Amino acid sequence: QVQLVESGGGLVQTGESLTLTCVASGTNFARNVVGWYREAPGERRLFVAAITPAGVADYIDFAKGRFTISRDNTKDTVNLQMNDLKPEDTAVYYCNVDLRDLLGAWFAAGSWGQGTQVNVSS
Repeated sequence: QVQLVESGGGLVQTGESLTLTCVASGTNFARNVVGWYREAPGERRLFVAAITPAGVADYIDFAKGRFTISRDNTKDTVNLQMNDLKPEDTAVYYCNVDLRDLLGAWFAAGSWGQGTQVNVSS
């Protein structure tokens, strides 16, 4: 049974940092591309970052230079370090531990956890 537990969200001010953590169980974590998505109120869920089993990272444009994704295959954990946060980063952040490359875009094939809320005040 797949289980994902996201944590690390909270309320911060503009310019501050947060580190999100996702712990997975019941998955082929070490062999899969894993990543983070976010969903703002009234909007669809968007890709944020992915990391391959070998540690190669990919980011959406708004995350480049501010966010860093990392993974620990010994603990089935994926982290998202977010710096210089902005109000537009306010969203529920979800991890997914089975991403597939479909014609150059990441498709989330795995299960979703409950997400972790990030609120950035101006």
